[in-house]
Amino acid sequence: MKSALKIAIAGLGTVGGGTLQLLERQAETIALRAGRRIVVGAVSARDRRRDRGVNLSAVRWYDDPVTMAADPEIDILVELIGGSSGVALDVIDTALAHKKHVVTANKALMAEHGTRLAEQAEAAGVTLAFEAAVAGGIPIIKTLRESLAGNRLSRVYGILNGTCNYILTTMRESGREFGEVLGEAQKLGYAEADPSFDIDGVDAAHKLAILASVAFGRPVDLAGVYTEGIRHISRLDIDFAEELGYRIKLLGIARLTDHGLEQRVHPCMVKRGTPIAAVEGVFNAVVAEGDFVGRVVLEGRGAGAFPTASSVASDLVDIAAGRQVAPFGVPAAGLAATPGAAMEYHEGAYYIRLMVVDQPGVIADIAAALRDERVSMEAMIQRGRAPGEAVPIVLTTHGSVEAAMRRALDRIAALDSVLESPRMIRIEDF
Repeated sequence: MKSALKIAIAGLGTVGGGTLQLLERQAETIALRAGRRIVVGAVSARDRRRDRGVNLSAVRWYDDPVTMAADPEIDILVELIGGSSGVALDVIDTALAHKKHVVTANKALMAEHGTRLAEQAEAAGVTLAFEAAVAGGIPIIKTLRESLAGNRLSRVYGILNGTCNYILTTMRESGREFGEVLGEAQKLGYAEADPSFDIDGVDAAHKLAILASVAFGRPVDLAGVYTEGIRHISRLDIDFAEELGYRIKLLGIARLTDHGLEQRVHPCMVKRGTPIAAVEGVFNAVVAEGDFVGRVVLEGRGAGAFPTASSVASDLVDIAAGRQVAPFGVPAAGLAATPGAAMEYHEGAYYIRLMVVDQPGVIADIAAALRDERVSMEAMIQRGRAPGEAVPIVLTTHGSVEAAMRRALDRIAALDSVLESPRMIRIEDF
C-alpha cells in the first residue's frame, strides 16, 4: 500500500466535525478503496475546546488556516469554513499556490470564483474537488461530470434547498401559512435566524450555477441565474395547486434553449405524478436529461454533517487513488462561452392568482388584458359570489412568453377592481 495521504481541515463546524468522524470510523474501508490511508495531519478552528467526537490530541492545530494551507507536510487542504470570500478564499488560493489538492464544500465560493480556481488548479497540476458543495450527500457533480460524460445534456433541474422544501411541504400538510411554518423551521434548526439566504433562493442559485457549468461545459455564471424565492407563496396557492393536480416546489432549472442557456431559480408548479413532486421535507433531488441516457433522478439528504461528509470523503478517495479530472468536466480553457438566455424569453404555462372585487365586468377586463398580449387562458377558478367583496380568482394559461405575461399582469394590476399585486407561479412540464 502507498504511503498515507495527509490532509488538513480548515473549519470544524457541522460538516468539519462530521468529516472527522467519518474518516475515523471508516478508516479501513477508505484505505482499501483509495489504495492508501488518509490521515488528518492538521486542523484549524476557532474553538479548540469544543468536542468534535474525535480525539485530536495528536493533530497539529493552527490558529491561522492560511498558514496551515502552506504546511509542506500536507497533501490536501479541505476547506469547510464557508463564505464566498475572505479567509475561505485565501485558504484555497494559498493551497493551490503551494500545489496542494483542494476539497471544498463551499457553494458560494465556487459559484463566484469557481472558474478562476479551476484554472489555477489546472496550472498547478492539482485537483480542485467540490462534490460536497451541491446537494449534500447526493453525488450529482460526479454523475454529471463523469457518469454522464457520453451524453449531451439538455436540461438539469432539481430541489436544491431543503429548508424551502420543508416549508412548502409543511404548509401543504398542515394548512398553515408561510410565516408560521418558517418560525417552526427556525426552531427545528432547518432555517437560520436570518433565513433570507434560503427562502429568497440565493442558496439554490449558487448550487444551480455550479451544476450548469458542469452539465453544459461553460464558465460559472452566477450573475446569469434568475432568482426568486418563496416568500410570496400562500396557503391559498398551495390549496389551489392541489386542486389543479400540482405541487409547488422551489426549483433550480438549467436548460438549453434557442436563446442560449436558461438558468433560473423560482417556485414552480409540477404535476403530482412526476418524480420531483414526490420529494418531500428536507430532502433534495436532482434530475438530469441526456440524449442517450434519458432521464436520471437522484434523491437524498441535501445537507447535514454526515451526508455532506460523505461527499467530502468521496473526493478524498478519488485524489488518493489518483483519479484526476478537470473540475468542471473539461479543461478550463475549453469551457464554452454559451450565451445566457434572458428570463423575458422564457416560454411556458403560468398560474395566476388575483384578489378582486366581485363586480360585473371584472372577468372581461382581465380577459382583455390577456388577449391583447396574446396570452391564452386554459382554465379559471372562481369561488361562489360575494358582490362587492374581495374574492380570489385563479387562472392558468397555455404556453406564453414571459415578457408578454408580465405586460399582461402589469395591465391587470392597474385595474381598479384588482386589490393586490397578482401572484404568478410558473408551471413546469416535466
